[in-house]
Amino acid sequence: MTEPLWILDDALAAMAARLSGEARPLAGISIDTRTLKVGDLFFAIRGEARDGHDFVRDALARGAGAAVVAQDREAELEGAGPLVVVPARDGDAVLGAMRALAAAARARTGARIVAVTGSVGKTGTKEALRHVLCAQGATHASVASYNNHWGVPLTLSRMPAASAFGVFEIGMNHPGEIAPLTRLVRPEIALVTTVEPVHIEHFRALPGIADAKGEIFGGLEPGGVAVINRDNPSFERLEAHARASRAGRVVSFGEHREADVRAERIVLRPDLSIVDARVLGLPVTYQLGTPGRHTALNSLAVMAAVHALGADLALAALSLAQLRPPAGRGARTILRVGEGEALLVDESYNANPASVRAALATLAGVAASGRRIAVLGDMLELGAEAPRLHRDLAQAVDEHGIDLVFTAGPGMQELFDALPAGARGACAAAASDLVGTVLSALRPGDAVMVKGSNSTRMGRIVEALKARYGGGAGQDLAVGQPG
Repeated sequence: MTEPLWILDDALAAMAARLSGEARPLAGISIDTRTLKVGDLFFAIRGEARDGHDFVRDALARGAGAAVVAQDREAELEGAGPLVVVPARDGDAVLGAMRALAAAARARTGARIVAVTGSVGKTGTKEALRHVLCAQGATHASVASYNNHWGVPLTLSRMPAASAFGVFEIGMNHPGEIAPLTRLVRPEIALVTTVEPVHIEHFRALPGIADAKGEIFGGLEPGGVAVINRDNPSFERLEAHARASRAGRVVSFGEHREADVRAERIVLRPDLSIVDARVLGLPVTYQLGTPGRHTALNSLAVMAAVHALGADLALAALSLAQLRPPAGRGARTILRVGEGEALLVDESYNANPASVRAALATLAGVAASGRRIAVLGDMLELGAEAPRLHRDLAQAVDEHGIDLVFTAGPGMQELFDALPAGARGACAAAASDLVGTVLSALRPGDAVMVKGSNSTRMGRIVEALKARYGGGAGQDLAVGQPG
């Protein structure tokens, strides 16, 4: 019989809560009735638009083991089913209870914990770590990009006590957001992929972003390891944060001659990469089942973390050849167009100046008999610099030989206007307005890449391409993953 995720009495003690009614065995943790499974403990947290208490009755009707509710909402939910009632706290009482349960999950586990942040590539690096560590022990990791004030405690509270490894993605939009999350996770290894002008509207300058990313080292366990990109201009600033923390040592990665984990050679091919590296003096050669220089460089961070964990470096190197892309981050699908085929590269999850440039570079390396087409949506949270940062992508379009560009949104209008006439496909106000134009433009032999910030809904174009041209799960290629 499968062990329950939580013994009810342990969960109640951790949250300083009391039970009203008779709970069922607790099999998991949920905050969303749409994905809730029978036996899940449902946390009625308050979101930006909705209050989870409004969904408690539905959660219990769907088989939730119990629902965690605030004391001041208990009376109105009487008779709905088993309730775990938490006392008032500053802010959202239920979210506070979930943080308390997360802290208890961290206290009870003997797992080796890695925390990952960075302006670009954190999800891809987290997934790569999950992938290689799963081959070496029971590994628990963040789902999708659950990296914020509710995503991190949700992930931590879901961690089975018997886990051997834990990998947590930690994100931020503003200063001060990473610090409480890393103190909750208490990693033994804290990794920063890179610092770039992402969410720049909330910071005065790039050093502010570096300082915010450097907060991840504040939660390191005594003697922990800080893993930092040696190639990034913010290296010294990040290193200073690490040295001021409880880190026992700093391990750098990159192509820099002084990097501790250094790429001596990177061979880029259309569907994979080969890396010759030195990992703290040890020569290691491995193949990545994912293309792109940015992915190859982030794999060095993976190897640095594996080495710091004391895990099997050779087995990790073998595992990287089988790496698969996270959804919306470089997955490739063959489309049937007319009498031939086209290639779809799905980068629709998110976008910023660095990741768009990396995606354009990867598109340039795709083997295509037809045109290389970029379909780009706005990059958000760039503040006053947004128009210039969008326009500046024209240089990357030219440098990488992209034949045709379609754009959605007012920011990308700046890019569209900066392109030569021959590279202009079409420009629209929103992704939904661009769907028909992109569908009708596709020809056999083309390679089309779709990318934009998540809220621009560029994924609609991806789904429309698959629906029109028959791209299904069986036709997905095992390559991709720009960060």
